[in-house]
Amino acid sequence: RDNVPDKVVNPEKSEEAKLKSKYPNLGNKPGGSDLLRKRLQKGCARVWIPDAEEVWKSAELTKDYKNGDTSLQLMLEDGTNIEHKLDPKTKNLPYLRNPDILVGENDLTALSYLHEPAVLHNLKVRFIDSKLIYTYCGIVLVAINPYEPLPIYGSDIINAYSGQNMGDMDPHIFAVAEEAYKQMARDERNQSIIVSGESGAGKTVSAKYAMRYFATVSGSTSEANVEQKVLASNPIMEAIGNAKTTRNDNSSRFGKYIEIGFDTRYRIIGANMRTYLLEKSRVVFQADEERNYHIFYQLCASSHLPEYKMLTLSNANDFLYTRQGRSPVIVGVDDTMELSTTRKAFTLLGINESNQMGLFQVLAAILHLGNVEIKDRDSDSSVIPPNNRHLTAFCELVGVSYQDMSQWLCHRKLKTATETYIKTLPRLQATNARDALSKHIYAKLFNWIVAHVNKALITNITQHSFIGVLDIYGFETFEINSFEQFCINYANEKLQQQFNMHVFKLEQEEYMREQIPWTLIDFYDNQPCINLIEAKMGILDLLDEECKMPKGSDDSWAQKLYNTHLKTCSLFEKPRMSNRAFIIQHFADKVEYQCDGFLEKNKDTVNEEQINVLKASKFHLLVELFHDGEKAISPTGQVAGTGGRTRLSIKPDKSREKSSKENKKTVGCQFRNSLHMLMGTLNATTPHYVRCIKPNDFKLGFTFDPKRAVQQLRACGVLETIRISAAGFPSRWTYQEFFSRYRVLMKQKDVLPDKKLTCRNVMEQLVQDQDKYQFGKTKIFFRAGQVAYLEKLRSEKLRVACVRIQKTIRCWLARKKYLRKRSAAITIQRFTRGYQARCLAKFMRRSQAATVIQKYQRMCVERKHYRQKQAAALVMQTILRAYMARQKYQALLREHKVVIIQKRVRGWLARCWYKRCLVSIVYLQCCFRRMKARRQLKKLKIEARSVEHFKKLNKGMENKIMQLQRKLDEQNKEKRLVNEKLVALENTYTTESERMRGELGRLRGVEEDAKNKGNQVTSLLEELEKLRKELSSTQKEKKTIEDWAQTYRSEMEKMVSELKEQNGSLKKEKDDLNRLIQEQSQQMTEKMVRAIAEETQQLETNLNEERSRYQNLLTEHRRLEEKHDDLKEEMNVSKPGHRRTDSTHSSNGSEYTYNSECAELEEGSRAAEDVTRGIDTSLTLKLQKRLTELEQEKQSLRNELENKEDQFLRARARARGAELEYESLKRQELESENKKLKHDLVDIRQSLLGNAATGAGAPGSPAYKVVLEQLNSSCEELEVRKEEVLILRSQLVSQKEAMHHKETMTELSVFVEDVSKLKDAGELKQAYMGLKDTNRLLEHQLQTQRRGYDSEVESLRGELQNVKEDNNRQQQLLAQNLQLPPEARIEASLQHEITRLTNENLDLMEQLEKQDRTIRKLKKQLKVYSKRIGEMGAGQTEGQTSPGQMVDEPIHPVNIPRREKDFQGMLEYKKEDELKLVKNLILELKPRGVAVNLIPGLPAYILFMCLRHADYVNDDQKVRTLLTSTINSIKKILKKRGDDFETVSFWLANTCRFLHCLKQYSGDEAFMKHNTQRQNEHTLSNFDLAEYRQVISDLAIQIYQQLIKCMENILQPMIVSGMLEHETIQGVSGVKPTGLRKRTASIADEGTYTLDSILRQLSAFHSTMCQHGTDPELIKQVVKQQFYIIGAVTLNNLLLRKDMCSWSKGMQIRYNVSQQEEWLRDKGLMVCGAKETLEPLIQAAQLLQVKKKTDEDADAICSMCLALTTAQIVKVLNLYTPVNEFEERVSVSFIRTIQVIYSNSSNVTFILIVKINKSKH
Repeated sequence: RDNVPDKVVNPEKSEEAKLKSKYPNLGNKPGGSDLLRKRLQKGCARVWIPDAEEVWKSAELTKDYKNGDTSLQLMLEDGTNIEHKLDPKTKNLPYLRNPDILVGENDLTALSYLHEPAVLHNLKVRFIDSKLIYTYCGIVLVAINPYEPLPIYGSDIINAYSGQNMGDMDPHIFAVAEEAYKQMARDERNQSIIVSGESGAGKTVSAKYAMRYFATVSGSTSEANVEQKVLASNPIMEAIGNAKTTRNDNSSRFGKYIEIGFDTRYRIIGANMRTYLLEKSRVVFQADEERNYHIFYQLCASSHLPEYKMLTLSNANDFLYTRQGRSPVIVGVDDTMELSTTRKAFTLLGINESNQMGLFQVLAAILHLGNVEIKDRDSDSSVIPPNNRHLTAFCELVGVSYQDMSQWLCHRKLKTATETYIKTLPRLQATNARDALSKHIYAKLFNWIVAHVNKALITNITQHSFIGVLDIYGFETFEINSFEQFCINYANEKLQQQFNMHVFKLEQEEYMREQIPWTLIDFYDNQPCINLIEAKMGILDLLDEECKMPKGSDDSWAQKLYNTHLKTCSLFEKPRMSNRAFIIQHFADKVEYQCDGFLEKNKDTVNEEQINVLKASKFHLLVELFHDGEKAISPTGQVAGTGGRTRLSIKPDKSREKSSKENKKTVGCQFRNSLHMLMGTLNATTPHYVRCIKPNDFKLGFTFDPKRAVQQLRACGVLETIRISAAGFPSRWTYQEFFSRYRVLMKQKDVLPDKKLTCRNVMEQLVQDQDKYQFGKTKIFFRAGQVAYLEKLRSEKLRVACVRIQKTIRCWLARKKYLRKRSAAITIQRFTRGYQARCLAKFMRRSQAATVIQKYQRMCVERKHYRQKQAAALVMQTILRAYMARQKYQALLREHKVVIIQKRVRGWLARCWYKRCLVSIVYLQCCFRRMKARRQLKKLKIEARSVEHFKKLNKGMENKIMQLQRKLDEQNKEKRLVNEKLVALENTYTTESERMRGELGRLRGVEEDAKNKGNQVTSLLEELEKLRKELSSTQKEKKTIEDWAQTYRSEMEKMVSELKEQNGSLKKEKDDLNRLIQEQSQQMTEKMVRAIAEETQQLETNLNEERSRYQNLLTEHRRLEEKHDDLKEEMNVSKPGHRRTDSTHSSNGSEYTYNSECAELEEGSRAAEDVTRGIDTSLTLKLQKRLTELEQEKQSLRNELENKEDQFLRARARARGAELEYESLKRQELESENKKLKHDLVDIRQSLLGNAATGAGAPGSPAYKVVLEQLNSSCEELEVRKEEVLILRSQLVSQKEAMHHKETMTELSVFVEDVSKLKDAGELKQAYMGLKDTNRLLEHQLQTQRRGYDSEVESLRGELQNVKEDNNRQQQLLAQNLQLPPEARIEASLQHEITRLTNENLDLMEQLEKQDRTIRKLKKQLKVYSKRIGEMGAGQTEGQTSPGQMVDEPIHPVNIPRREKDFQGMLEYKKEDELKLVKNLILELKPRGVAVNLIPGLPAYILFMCLRHADYVNDDQKVRTLLTSTINSIKKILKKRGDDFETVSFWLANTCRFLHCLKQYSGDEAFMKHNTQRQNEHTLSNFDLAEYRQVISDLAIQIYQQLIKCMENILQPMIVSGMLEHETIQGVSGVKPTGLRKRTASIADEGTYTLDSILRQLSAFHSTMCQHGTDPELIKQVVKQQFYIIGAVTLNNLLLRKDMCSWSKGMQIRYNVSQQEEWLRDKGLMVCGAKETLEPLIQAAQLLQVKKKTDEDADAICSMCLALTTAQIVKVLNLYTPVNEFEERVSVSFIRTIQVIYSNSSNVTFILIVKINKSKH
C-alpha cells in the first residue's frame, strides 16, 4: 500500500474555495459574516490568506474594508505589502485570526474562530514551539508523530495521569486511556479507543502505550500475569505483521482490534485480538527502500547461531523475498536482539520451544521457496531443474516429497464434468502460483499465531467488561490505488460515519443537558458513499459477481461499474483518459482506483494440489496450519487454457465434484462481514478517538509540513468535528469562569450575590443580539467569535485602566521630579551665593596679605644680594691664600721624592749584579750534580736488569692474587685500614721522590763544578758518550719491561672481572638475606600486631565491663549518700505523714516514655513518705557498712585491672624480646663476617708491602696502580656495606626506642638484658632515655585515666540533674496536655484532687507545728519538774515513782517504720486469658479513647509487662504465643482499618513504643546506656528476643509505609485544587477560555479544596500523632514526607498542565508555599527538612515570574533553578502561557539558550517527573 508517494495537493487550487465548497458554514457561523465585516471595517484586523507553500499565511489589514471592495490591502508578517483579491462570485472574506492569548490551547474547540487555518496554526505552534505532540479537538485526541523519543511515557507519567480528570491535565494518550478506564468503571459500559492515521503516523505506538497504561493501572486477578501477556503480544505481532516502508520503519501491515477484558473489580483478566486485511503481497514483493516482514530478517540475522543451523539460512540478500527492497537493514535496530525478544514473548504466551522452531522452519521454507528457479521448457510449459537445492531445503523443512512439489509447481489439475486433466503452466504462471503458495502459507501461519496468542490471553474468569483498542489504517490515496486502498478507504468511510454520528450525539446531549434550544445541525453524511460500495448492486457485489463468471476480467467488471453507477450516482465518476479505472468521491477526497488486479486479489486462489501435498506432510505443525480443511481453489472450478493437456482415465470423485461447486467467500465479502462485526462492536461501546498525524514524509524530528498535515486533518475527520462544533455554540463557559474572567467588564453595582444573575445582566449589556449566546443550567454558550469579541472588550478595558494608571503614575513622577528639581535649584542658589561671598572675603584678605608679603619680600631680596657679595669676597680671598700655600707645599714634596728615587735606583743596580753572580754559581752546581745523577742512574738500571727478581715478584703476586680472589668477599669492612696503608705508601713514594730530587740537585752542582773546571771538558765528553750508549740500552730494557707490564695488566684485569662477578653474586646473596630478614620481620610484626590487637580488644572489653560496673557502684553510692543526707536533714521529724499511692502505676517504664514519668512521680512520693517517717539507726549503720564494702570492691577492681594490664604488657614484651634476640643474632653474624674480611684485607696489604720492599711493586709501577684501583673499588664497596649495617643497626635502635614508649614497667628486665648487650655509651644513653619516656607515658596514662574517672563522675551527676529537669518538664507537659479542651472534665477532676491534697498537706503541716510546740512546752516542763524532784529527793530512794508522776509523764509517739513496696513492673496473666488480652488491647481498642482518657502507649506498656512476667517464669511457649498473637492482631487490625489515619498512627506509636521497651530491657549494652540501676534490674533475663525485635521492626516499617500511603490518599485530592486551582489571592489569576475536555470531566465536582483545607488536614495529622505519643523524630519524618508529596504532586501537575504555567499562577504558588512555611514555623518543625522538599516547587514558581528574554536572564535562571532538572526547566518554559495580552510568550531562541547553557554543564539531568513514592524509612 505504500509503494508510491502520497498525492500532492494542487497548489493552484484555492484551499479556501475548496474547503468552503465542502463545508459552506465552516468559519462563517450565524452572525459570523457580520462580525467579520465589522472587524475588517475597523482596520488592523489579522486574517488568514491561502498560500501555495504554507497552505495558510497570516496577514494584517492595512486599509479599512468597505462594502463593495474587490480586494484587501494586507501586510504579511515579514513586512511585505500585498493586495488580496476577493472572489467576485462568492465575495467570501478571509478567515480572522484568533487573539494571541488563545494560540497554543490544549483544546482546539477553545478557539474563538474555528476554521482550518486556526486549527493548523494551533497545532503547529504546539508542536514546533512548545514540543507538545498531543492536542484535543473536542472528543478527538490529535497525536503528531515527533520522530524522536520523548520522556513522557514512563511509569511516573502514568501515575500522574491515573485518577485525574481528563480536562485537568495536558492532552496525552494516557488521558484518553484513563477516561476510557474511568467511564468503564463508572458507567459499567464497554469502551473503545479508535486509533487511526496514515502509515508512519504512530498508530501502533499509540495503541501500545494505551495498552501499557491499562496494564499498569490495573493488575491481573490471577498469578498468570495477564497484563504482561497482553504487552508481550506486541513484539510478536510486530514481528509477523509489521514491516519497513518508505514512510515508517515499523509500519503495521494489518488492522487489529484488541479487546482487553476486566473483571468486576476492573482488573485485567485476559484479552482477545481480531485482525483485518493482512498485506500478503508483501511476502513476495517489496518496493524500493522497503522490507518484508521483520521476522524474516530476524531469522536471517540469527542464522549463525547453532540452534538455527537446521534452517539452512544465510544473509537476507541471498533470498528473493527479502532482497527486492534493497534495504535489508534498519538503522538502530538489531534484528538478532529483536528475535530474542520475540522468542521470550512466545515463551511467555505459552508457545513452547518445539512450536517456535516449527514456526521458524515454515518461515525459512517460505524463503527457500521464493528462491526456487522455474525455467521455460517451451512457450506453454515450464520445468524446475533437477536437484534444486532451495526446493530440496523447502521439502526437508516442511516434510514433503520433492517430486510431488516440483511437479505441482509446474502443473495444474483441471476438472470437467466427466474427466480430469493435468495442464502444464508457463513459467510466468508457475512463478505466480509459487508466490501464491508462499502468501497462502504465511497467511495460515499468521492466523495460527493470532489464534494461539488469543488462546494464551483467554482466562476462565467471567469477563465483566472490556476496553477495545482499534489500530487501523487511515484514509490512503496514492498515484496508483488498487484493491487494498479500496478496502482501507471503505473501512474509513464506515468509521467516519460512526464518528460523525457520535459527535452529533454528544453535541445534542450537551444542549439537552443544559436545557438550551436545540437546532438541527447539518453535517456531512457519507451514507451515499457507503451505499455505493456495499449496497445491493454496489461495487463489492459487482466484483463478487464478476469473480463467479467463468471468463470474468477486470475490464468487464469496469464496464459493469460504468453502466450501473455512472449515471445514477454523483459520487462515482469515470476518468477521461482511461477505461480501466473509476473515481469515488470519499469524505476526505476523490480517489482514482485502477481496476487491474481487483479480481485476482478478491479471489485469493491457490493451487489445490499444492495444498494437498502440504497436507500430506510429515511435519505436524504444517498439517495443523491446514487442518481447517479449506480447499483453496478458484470459485469458477476451472480455468480456460490452451494446449498441453493430458487426459486421465480416472473417474471423477463425487465428493470432490460437490466441493468444487461450493464457492468460498471472496476477500471483499470477508472484509465486509468483519467490518460489519467491528462496527457493531464499536456501536455497542463508548468510543474514544485518537487521530495520528504524520508531520513530514522524511521522518525528521519536530519538523512540520503544513501541506501533509492539512491533508491528513481533512482525511481523519478533525475538521468535521470543528465544523459540527462551530455550527452551534462552540465556546462554553461556566458561570464562575465567566465571572472570574470578565469581572473587569462589570461595575460594582452590577455585581450581585447570585453569580448566574450577574452574568445574565452583564451579557445583556455587552452583547445586544441574544442569538449570539444562550444561558444553560451551568454554562453560557457562545457563537463563534463572541469570545474574541469579549476578549477584545476586556483587553480594551484593561488597556484603558493601564492608561489611567500610567497617567496617574506619570503625573506623580513628573511632579515629584519637578519638586526635586525646584528644591535642588534653591539649594544650588544658596550655596552659590555663599560661595561668592566667601570668594570676595578671601580676595580682600589676599590683597592685604599680598602688600605685606611684597614689603618683606623686597627687604629679603636686598639683604640676600648684600650677603651674596660679602660671601663672594670671602671665598675669593680663601681660594687665593690656599693656592699659594699649595704651591709652596708641592715644591718641598718634589725635592723629597727625587732623593728617594735616587736611593732606589742605586740599590737595584747592586742587586742585579748580585743575581748574575748567583745564577752562574747555581749553573755550575747543576752540572756537577747531573753528572753524579747519571752515575747513580746507571747503577739502578743494572740492578733492574735482574730477571729472577721479576719472576719471584710475579710468582708472589700470583699467589697473593689467588688469595685475594678467594677472600675478596670478606674485605668489605676494612676500607679505613686500607686507606691508611695507601697513605703510608704515598708518603713513602713522596720521600723517595724528594731523595731523587736531592740527588738530581747534587748532580747539577757537580755539573756546574765541571763547567768551572775547563780542563775536565774532554773527560766529561767521553763520559757523556758512554752515558748515551747506556741510555740506548736502558731504553731497550724499558721496552721489554713495558711489554711484561702490559701482559701483567691484562691478567690483572681478567682477575678483577672475576672478582667483580663474585662480588655481584655476593651482593645478590646479601640482598636475598636482607629480603628474608625483612619478610621474617614483617611476619613477626604482623603476628605481634594481631596478638596485641586481640589482647587489647579483650582488655578493652574487660575494662569497659569493669567501668560500667564501677559506674553502677558510683551511682548506687551517690544515691545512698543523697538518701543519707535527706535522712539527716529530717532528724527532727517525729511523726510520719500519710499519703496515698496509686498502685496501678508501674516502675518499669522507660525514661523516655510517659510511664517513666509516672514511675518518677511514684518514687518521689515514696521518698517524701520515707522522709516523714523518722530515722532508723540500724538503717544508717547498714548504709555505712555498705559504703565500706563498695569502696573495698572498687579497690579490688582497680587491682584486677592493673594486673590485667601487666599481663598484657608482659606478653607483648615477650614477643618483642624474641624479635630483638633474632635481630641481635643476625647482627653478631654480620660482625663476625666483617672481622674475617678485615683479617683477609690485612693479609693482602702485608703481601703488597712485602712486594713493595723488593722494588717490583713500587709506587708508580703499572702493577701497583692496577692493584691500587682494585683495592679502592673494594674499599668503596666495603664502605657501602658498612653503611648498610649502620642503617640496619639504626633501625633496630629506633624500633627499640618505639618499644620503650609502648612497653610498661614489666619490661625492665628485658631491657636490662638488652642494655648489657650494647657496645657503647651512646646506646646506653638511648636505652635510658627510652626508659624515662616510658615512665612519663605511664604517668600520663594514669593521669588521663584519673581525669576520665573524674569526668565520668561529673557527667553522671550532670545526667542525674538532667533527669530531674526532664522529670519537671514532663510534669509540665502533662499539665499542659491535660488542659486541652476535649479533656475539660478530667482537668477539673485533677484540679479538684490537687486542691484537696494541698489542703490536706496544709492541715498536716499545721498539726505538725502544733505537735512541735507541744513537745517544746513539755520539755520545758520536764526540766522544771526535774529540778524540783532534785530539790525534793532527799528522803526518797532512787527508782521510786509515784502513780501521779506516771500519769503526768508525756507519752512519746512510737516510730513504726513502713516497709517500702518494690514493684516488679510485671503483669501476671493466665494462658487462657491471652485471647481476651489481645482482643481488648488490640482488636477492640478505640484509639481516640486511649489518647483522651488514658496515657499514650498504654497497650504497649501492658503487653510488655505481660511479656516480662512470661520471661520471669521462664515460659518460652507463653512468650512465643504472646508475641505472635500481638503481631498478627496488629496486622489484622491494620488490614481491617488500614484506611483510618488515626488507627494507623496509633498503632505505629504503640509498635515503636513496644519495640523501644524490648530494646531498652533486652540486656544489650548498646540499648542500656541511659538506663538507671532500677531499670537495669528489670531487664529480660531468660530469653533473647533479637529475632522478634527484627520482626517488630519490620512491622513498624510496614505500618509507617501504610501511614504514608493513607496520608497520601487523603492529601492527593486536595493538593491540586488547593495548591494550583484555588485562588488564595483573589483577582490575581484570570481564567482563560476552555475547551470541550474541561467541560466533560469524568467525575462531577464534589467540592473545591482550598489551601486552608490542606493546612487543616496537616494540623489534624500532627495533633493526632502528638496525642498518640509518637516519637518526635518520627513526626518530623512524616511531616517531611507530607510536604514532599505536596511539592511533588504540585510540581508534576504544573509540568503536565499548560493552563497552570503563567505569571499569576507563580505568584499564587509562592503565596501558598509561604503559608505552609508559616504552618511549619507555628508547629516548630522548620528544622525537620520539610521546607527543603518544597524547593523545586519554589524555583518553578520563581521561573514563572522572572524575566525571560535576554542571555543574562538565561544565566540568572540557570543559577537560580538548581533544584530543577534541565527537562523540567525547558518544559516549564515551553508550557508558559500568557493569561493576558500584556504578557509575552517565551521565545524559542531563549529556550535554546537555556538548553545550550545546560548542555555545557557537567551535571545535566533529564528527569521530568518527580517520583512521589519516595523512600519511606
